[in-house]
Amino acid sequence: MSYILALTTTSGMETAKKIAKTLVDERLAACVNIIPYVKSFYVWEGKTTEDDECLLIIKTHIKEKENLIRRIRELHPYTVPEIIIINFNDGLPEYLKWISESVKRNEN
Repeated sequence: MSYILALTTTSGMETAKKIAKTLVDERLAACVNIIPYVKSFYVWEGKTTEDDECLLIIKTHIKEKENLIRRIRELHPYTVPEIIIINFNDGLPEYLKWISESVKRNEN
């Protein structure tokens, strides 16, 4: 079985909570952690930008990857949201089973 961690940042807690709750309610994620404050530096439209953001750590099954990415893009206010996917296959077996049971299955 394969699982993923997805990372995304948002401009504030309200947006982070909306995305997190929607992903869990729609069973696209088993769990979403919100780290309420990260300081981000990045180049956007040719200039270095500094922002205060929230970081979302999203745990789900690999079968939900495309649906998860699509839904984050729909919910996210950024033109180009950060969506980074980290694949993993190992962890506490009971926790991994819980992830699988917590998200819907797409057998397509």
